[in-house]
Amino acid sequence: MSAAGIPVAYLTAQVALTLADFRAGKTVLAPAIGGSIGNAVTQLARALGAKHAMSSTTNHAKAEQAKALGFNEVIDTSLEKLGDGVRRITSGYGADIVIDGIGGDVLSEALGALASEGRVTTLGYSASRKTTIDVTNLIVPQASIRGLNMFAQPNASIRAAWKVIVSLLKSGAIKPIVAKTFPLVEAVDALRYLIEGRPFGRVVLTI
Repeated sequence: MSAAGIPVAYLTAQVALTLADFRAGKTVLAPAIGGSIGNAVTQLARALGAKHAMSSTTNHAKAEQAKALGFNEVIDTSLEKLGDGVRRITSGYGADIVIDGIGGDVLSEALGALASEGRVTTLGYSASRKTTIDVTNLIVPQASIRGLNMFAQPNASIRAAWKVIVSLLKSGAIKPIVAKTFPLVEAVDALRYLIEGRPFGRVVLTI
């Protein structure tokens, strides 16, 4: 059942990490641990040897749930600002790579948490399509920001990403989290749960 949570989120996450030139030892931030992209990036980065694989949540209960599931570098933004959390975890170093699917204020705050020559990839806007950028957050650390459109990726990139994902899945290094399953006939209820319940993990329809 958990395999149903793999295709889009994990493919996107792995392609994003590759394009950001991820290597073992890098520090990675992917906001929204309860969301599909944030969770997938965090799991992949951790499995591939990131020095820090950080995420965030605005919900204290989700922060505790994440900790119980083994995610020990989740920033609870109900208690501290995103940038402050990144600097605390990395002892002031910052994030080499940010993979953001939230947009809005989260993206703006993440830009202020970059390490020298840090790289930001924006690939979604679940909070907002608009954000405010302080250009000094790019100029001073000589950082860069790029967008990612999965529909524009070459087949070779998709195949390479799948190869990494399958290997990690077989070894148990990554494990998609399914919050709840619904039969297909209850698709409306599933959508309502996804929107109103803001679950930790994927919502899966069974046939």
